[in-house]
Amino acid sequence: MNATRINDFNEIITGRRSIRNYDPSVKISKQEMTEILTEATLAPSSVNLQPWRFVVIDSEEGKATLAPLAKFNQTQVETSSAMIAVFVDMNSLDYADEIYDTAVQKGYMPAEVRDRQLPSIKGLLGTLSTEQFREMNVIDGGLVSMQLMLAARAHGYDTNPIGGYEKDQIAEAYGMDKDRYYPVMLISIGKAADTGYQSVRLPVESITEWK
Repeated sequence: MNATRINDFNEIITGRRSIRNYDPSVKISKQEMTEILTEATLAPSSVNLQPWRFVVIDSEEGKATLAPLAKFNQTQVETSSAMIAVFVDMNSLDYADEIYDTAVQKGYMPAEVRDRQLPSIKGLLGTLSTEQFREMNVIDGGLVSMQLMLAARAHGYDTNPIGGYEKDQIAEAYGMDKDRYYPVMLISIGKAADTGYQSVRLPVESITEWK
């Protein structure tokens, strides 16, 4: 089933709700999910390393594995079209050459810029502690997660970002190296079965300083 595309940006951002209950009969095809993820990955990342990695959990077996790891979010697990586990790859620097070489091949970047930037990037990131590198990657994971939720809205679906799950177990539960792949969040996605609730935002005047 393909949802109706929404092209009004104001409707995308103002109509977004954290939806916990979905129509379980609605499935998202692999093709459409790939489109949503592709749009999400247009998000920015530090020196364009794109450290985000996704596990789309949409099978009965996959959801059964997730259920005990997301005990307080069973409705989302059971009714959503999919649960998307967002990780960051602590080996993301390994992809720098591929990313920058491809940028040169596509004409997005002059070769001399690549040749100047890559050694600097590798040198700088090589001085970071594991904790500093993880923090940098997790920020990028947050950026791609927000863009994923907005892309889902544009496709007519709703989402719920989830931070309360067994982060220390989820990588291994899906056959991933837990030392390499660090969990950022779960995102449920599907066709909303209810309208959700509007929520209050603090006024900009109380959270912003002008200097």
